[in-house]
Amino acid sequence: MGDFQYGIVFVNVGSRCEGITIASSLMENHLAAGINISPIDSIYRWQGEIHHHEEWQLVIKTDLSLFQLLEAKVRELHSYEVPEIIAIPVVQGHQPYLQWISAQVQS
Repeated sequence: MGDFQYGIVFVNVGSRCEGITIASSLMENHLAAGINISPIDSIYRWQGEIHHHEEWQLVIKTDLSLFQLLEAKVRELHSYEVPEIIAIPVVQGHQPYLQWISAQVQS
């Protein structure tokens, strides 16, 4: 991941319940410092057709050195055949907040 340690991981799920299940597991396993869950409208192409559904988006604050473990946990719990699990590096941030992320993901 280069010089980037902190990041945001986006995961979309089909229900609020599924989002809470995944978020709770990530938190219990110290793979995230905090997670926001919000309803979103998603329009996407899947298997040649355009779909429009309500989904729930998880915005996961984490240390990107944990991405592989986080991805494996999401895949284990996610109901989609091909779930969205994408990481965006944080290039700058308020240092006390970034230090808080580090403190939360250390077991």
